[in-house]
Amino acid sequence: MDKKRILILGASGFIGNAIYKELCNYFNTYGTYCHSTIYSSNGQFLQYDLREDDIFRILEHVRPDFIISALRGEFTAQILAHQHIMEYLAQHDAKLYFVSSANVFDAYSKFPSYEYDKTLSESVYGRLKIKIENMMLRQPKEKCAILRVPMVFGNTSPRVKEIKTQLENNEPIEVFPNLIVNVTNDDRLTQQIHYLINRDKTGIFHLGSKDLIQHEEFIKEVIQKLGNFHPILKRVYTTNEDRYLAALPKHNKLPKNLRIKYQEIIDHHIPVE
Repeated sequence: MDKKRILILGASGFIGNAIYKELCNYFNTYGTYCHSTIYSSNGQFLQYDLREDDIFRILEHVRPDFIISALRGEFTAQILAHQHIMEYLAQHDAKLYFVSSANVFDAYSKFPSYEYDKTLSESVYGRLKIKIENMMLRQPKEKCAILRVPMVFGNTSPRVKEIKTQLENNEPIEVFPNLIVNVTNDDRLTQQIHYLINRDKTGIFHLGSKDLIQHEEFIKEVIQKLGNFHPILKRVYTTNEDRYLAALPKHNKLPKNLRIKYQEIIDHHIPVE
């Protein structure tokens, strides 16, 4: 049986690369990179500059069964690239998995959000994700999966690297005491995406922990796991009331073994000697 062909857009970024590593042993997996020369000799990686290159060229070359978009970069270029992907989907037997964000709900701060809640964002980033999601919602349902992801942690994640640097340099670490979030890490997220591809799933999925924690508490616990530090915390209050930035799974739940609690994400941060 032919292996499924997978194309990961943005495979040199943190999340895109984690997805590539999870899938490459099981599927015929390709990835795009923009500047990083470490991928230039890897035949499975194709150079693609969002601002200059046409995505059609890559799509016609790979002819993927699944396109996973974890692109970053200039927002107008991202929108144009996704418009071209929609045209490709209309003409080919392919699915798009789009890595979206809990920020599509960042205007609703009084409660957590579920898969079919209306999106509304106050941030430019959240509005970009909504715009691309809306393009996808106009496609036939079996063509697309929207994967809404909360804050992503993990030992090699940009967030944790930044915390480590701040700890070593004795710099203040920003925490949001009355922000209530759910979280994930690269390992769990990529396993969940692997499962969705195996099962040919489409629809809207919230791929974060099924429980909630205050941002400050979470960061403190991660720091505790990283070693014996005395962090300087800079508490940022954007409002006097609790506010939520959490995309919780309710309707499209994954199997029990793939669901995660925030404590597992915390426990994952063991210092590398």
